[in-house]
Amino acid sequence: MKFKKLKLYTNKLESELKFYSITLGFKIIEQSKNSFSVKIGWSELTFEKSEKEYQYHYCFLIPSNKLNEALKWMEKRVVIIDIENGKKTQNFETWNADSFYFYDASGNIAEFIVRYDLKNNNNADFDISKVLGVNEIGMPTNNVQNTNEQLEKEIQTKFWKGDLKRFGTNGSQEGILLLPNYEYKEVWFPTSLKIKPEPFEAIIENNGKEYKIEFREEKLKTTTRTG
Repeated sequence: MKFKKLKLYTNKLESELKFYSITLGFKIIEQSKNSFSVKIGWSELTFEKSEKEYQYHYCFLIPSNKLNEALKWMEKRVVIIDIENGKKTQNFETWNADSFYFYDASGNIAEFIVRYDLKNNNNADFDISKVLGVNEIGMPTNNVQNTNEQLEKEIQTKFWKGDLKRFGTNGSQEGILLLPNYEYKEVWFPTSLKIKPEPFEAIIENNGKEYKIEFREEKLKTTTRTG
């Protein structure tokens, strides 16, 4: 599974535009007074203007040999979230992954992750063009099992890791929907940001087909794309 497009909503559109285009240096591929889109590897990330504040957790995939190099590159541009006593990276043993976290201009928790099972090393020096794509987006729910079953039925993705009560994942290592149950898991690691089911839209590719996901007011709507 891959995220071809991801749309999030922000009440700080101008700040987010500067963050992505100037601070990080991603290429703007579309822009209007109410939205902008950046190209991130195989993905497009769009922010659309909203009156209300929304706060998300999302993640970008980087080559599996670039964790420390990417961390040093990013530390020159953003504040990396301190996990514990100066520790900046987190190992996820059961995922065979490492990552680090930072805030974007809207206060969303963003993440760079390496997934060693993908064996996607890149020997060139790290810069923003080495980011491979959007890798995760949080889809909080009060029923992990039901949400996972809907995804499996309608977009043919599979449960990946975790559990069906507190925190599950759906997709593959190239693209994952995070399914925390906000009644059991209250905050996004490694912060105090409260987990809430915020609206987003996505186009995903899975097994050669494209699907549109609309998540709004805790309801998931999927559509198969044709043509």
